[in-house]
Parts: sequence; C-alpha cells; structure tokens
Amino acid sequence: ILASRLIDRSIRPLFPEGFKNEVQVFVTVLSADQENDADILGVIAASAALTLSTVPWNGPLAAVRVGRVEGNWIFNPTFQQLEFSTIDLVVSGSADSIVMVEGGSLEISEAEVLEALKVAQKGIRELIGIEKQLVDKAGVPSKIAWVKAEIDPALQSKVAAAAETAMSRAINASDKASRVGGVKSVKEKATAALLVEFPDKGREIGNELEEIEYRVMRKQVLEKGERVDGRDLDTIRPITIETSALPRTHGSAVFTRGQTQALVSVTLGTPDDEQRIDSIDVAGETTKSFMLHYNFPPYSTGEVKMIRGTSRREIGHGALAERALQPLLPQYEDFPYTLRVVSEILESNGSSSMATVCGGSLALMDAGVPMKAPCAGVAMGLIKEGAKVAVLTDILGSEDHLGDMDFKVAGTTKGITSIQMDIKIQGLELAIMEQALERARKGRLHILGEMAKALPLPRTELSPFAPRIFTMQIKPDKIGDVIGPKGKTIRGIQDATGAKISIEDSGLVTISAVGGEAGEKARAMVAAITTEPEVGRTYEGPVKSTTAFGAFVEI
Repeated sequence: ILASRLIDRSIRPLFPEGFKNEVQVFVTVLSADQENDADILGVIAASAALTLSTVPWNGPLAAVRVGRVEGNWIFNPTFQQLEFSTIDLVVSGSADSIVMVEGGSLEISEAEVLEALKVAQKGIRELIGIEKQLVDKAGVPSKIAWVKAEIDPALQSKVAAAAETAMSRAINASDKASRVGGVKSVKEKATAALLVEFPDKGREIGNELEEIEYRVMRKQVLEKGERVDGRDLDTIRPITIETSALPRTHGSAVFTRGQTQALVSVTLGTPDDEQRIDSIDVAGETTKSFMLHYNFPPYSTGEVKMIRGTSRREIGHGALAERALQPLLPQYEDFPYTLRVVSEILESNGSSSMATVCGGSLALMDAGVPMKAPCAGVAMGLIKEGAKVAVLTDILGSEDHLGDMDFKVAGTTKGITSIQMDIKIQGLELAIMEQALERARKGRLHILGEMAKALPLPRTELSPFAPRIFTMQIKPDKIGDVIGPKGKTIRGIQDATGAKISIEDSGLVTISAVGGEAGEKARAMVAAITTEPEVGRTYEGPVKSTTAFGAFVEI
C-alpha cells in the first residue's frame, strides 16, 4: 500500500487539469533481489507506461531514493546501506521541478534536506534520459483527442454574479462548521435561482460554483494575505494539551490544535508482542517492536460513511508519524519493550497526521519511555498563481483542498525526522521548498514550546499497569536447565511467580511481569538454577549423603 501511494502521488499531478477519464496503472513485482526496494522502479515503470500510452499525461518523470553514509550521498541505496544512512528520502520529479517527496532522517537540518533534493534532481534527470531513449526507440503514440470542457461564458457570468460576493463572505466564517454550512447555503441558493434560466445545466452550475469557491479563497490569500479563519500566513492555531487523559492505559495524551484533535494512547508490551513480518524485501521472517496506528473515523469530519477496514490514507498517515518518532526511541537493549501507539482522530480540520506526531510524542513521554527528544510536526500549504506565491503555515482542511501543496515536516529542536510533500500543480522549484522548510522550522519550534509547557520530560516512573521487564545473561549451556524436561522447569517458575520468561539462544533471559515483586522473584529463581558456586562463599543446604572422602550438599 505504501509503495502504491508513492507511485500514485508521483504521477497524479501530471494528468491535465479537468481530465476525468478513468486510468488504472498496475505495477507488479515479479522478482525481488532482497537488496533493493522495488518502489523506485515502480514509479519509473508507471511513468514509462503512461508516456508510451495514448493517455494525455505530461510526463515523463522519474524517482530516486537518496541516502547518505559517512557524509557521502548515495543514489538508490540498498537495504543494507540504509541501515547506516542518516537519511532515507524518495524524490519524484521532472527534469526541472519536484513533484513528490517522502522520507525520514536522523534529525538533519533544513539545509541538508535541500542538499538531498538537489542531489536527487541529478539522478532524476539521468533516469528521465533513459526513459526518453526507450520512448524514442518505441515511438510515441498519438494521444487520445481530449480537450477540457469549457463552460458557457453567459452561464459563467450569471453564476459569478449570483454567488461570488456571497461566497467571499461565507468562506470567512469563524469556524469550520459555519464555513461549510455557509458555503453550502450559497451554492444551494445560487443553483436554485440559476436552474430557472438554465434548467439542464445543473452539473455545469455546480462545477462553476466549486471554481468560484476555489478562486475567491486563493485571491484573498494572495492579494490580502488573509486566511479564511482570520490568521495571517505564519500563525499557528491555538494549542491545548492534556496528558494522562486515560486512567488505565500505560500512557496517553490529547493534542488539540484549532479544530484538529488527536487522542493518542501508548501500550508497553513484552518481546512476545512484537509484530512478525514476512515480506519480499528480506529473506525469512523479521520482527518489529514499534508500531503506530492511525484511525480516522468519519465522525471526525462530521460525515457518515461505511467502515470497511483501514484506508490507504490511514496507513500512509500512520507510517508518516511512525517514521517521525522512530529515530527518537531509546535503544531496545536499554528499554526492551514492544511499543504500540494508537492515534484516534476525534476531530479533523487540517493535518491530523502532524497532530498524531505531537500527541504520539507526548503519550510516549507520559508512558515513561525515555525518548531522546520531543517531536512535533506541522503542515505547510501553498497558493501559487503565476509569479504570485503564498506559503501557509498550519493549513486548514479547506486550504489543503483548494491549495496547491501539502508539505508535512516533523522533527525536534535539532532537526527533521520525517517529511512528506504532495502537490497538485506540475512541479515546484527548490526556492519555494526552501521557504516552506524554513517556515516549517519556525512553526515546529513554536509547537515544541507549547508541548514543553505540558510535559517537558518523560515520566520517571512507568504506569503501575505496565509490565516490568528484567533481563539477565546466563551461559548458553545453562538454557536447558532453566527450560527443564519438556519445559517443566520454566513453566513451574512462571506459574509460581506470574511472570513471563523468554530465553534467546545467546543466553539472554527476558522476564516480564506486571509488578516488580513477581519479576524479582522469577529472576531469583532463574539465578538459583544457573549461578555457578563461588569459592570462598558460604552456602546452606541439606546434606544428601556422606562418603569416606566427604559429603554431598544440595544448594
């Protein structure tokens, strides 16, 4: 699903505006070397297929993954190289502009992200050159005859006269519900009045009303620098935070920014709770000890919809937030817990994924997870008409819908940990992205300041409901003694203490229990079985038998 989203978000902006024919692109992985990710090839293959098709698509484009190991930039690093890379960034674009960005990093600076984008553009140009060689060899087919449907100028003028002034007032209502209701009312009244004169033009009237809403919002931002909720371009909406909101969970937080609210909970588990993954990327089964799940119920936007499982969008947003928080978690050896974060979006009006990052960071700290640093995220928008450009900080849902860009940046005071950009126009110049990154940095620092007021540091104590995990090292040849015949000994310890025990082949014993006493008791019992007698230490035990040369004592 994540690879499909990567491809879709890359190719979608290059379809011409107004093109509504259904287009389906299939990308099938037929063979995987388990060293290279197939998603980059998928983007390039989709571009080549569309370019060679009769679809009116404004390609070609290409994608490249950029990594950096020991200061050296690497194109399309292997899975092994990515383990040592400070950045994992996928960039799609044409020869001279960027269309899509997706990736994560280890708290790198905005300047380093821009450098990565410049490096990526070199690789993109090279790959597009290879695509063009294929196209020249195969021959470009004639594209299907298609022109954008134009509205009757007389109807267009009448719709503007009936709705434009009222629409300008309606979009500036103080809150989302009032704006939605006001815009709906303007459209209904204008449609009813115009259908009298144009009875068979209902669809055209509806399309033109949508265009008017789009036009008046963008014009207001570009000409006046005013947004529909009264903010200027840089202001972040009011933030409120509540931690330990849920009494029984191991950690929780409610993060509210404007009319977007995320309730995030954290559960600490044992190694037995790790997610098992069997994928084409890696030989054999792997495990995952950190999971973040994002849920977006229809009531969060005041809608009624069927629930048919997790959507592609929810999976993508969850992966974005998970990638933002992952680099800031403690080493597994220092904090051997399986962590599951669940974000429930209770209300949404713009950038619920970034609210999930903020709420997730707070909930992890509330659970006592010793994070390296708090993490926050902000979504940036763009309105671009010719030479006029406006970059918006902390966008609303309507600004996402009617704007040209959704640019999400998450990170710490030190640097960026996760980034995602989607656009609706043909491409973006690096100068605009540089401006957006700097505005995002300032917005992120403001949000982190608000978070620090609520919870500056991780809790020093775990929840009383969270399991306590103890580790101890025994000699590998003692593993059999702890397990016992057919597991009798280890089951006996678990039954006697209520703790759970797992043993790795290296002799690392992990003991987990809710409450410290049970864990300590289990650890003492394992130690009693595995500890070697020490010369000079006094032991007490029953004498089992005596012989001419001494006595046998059980300790």
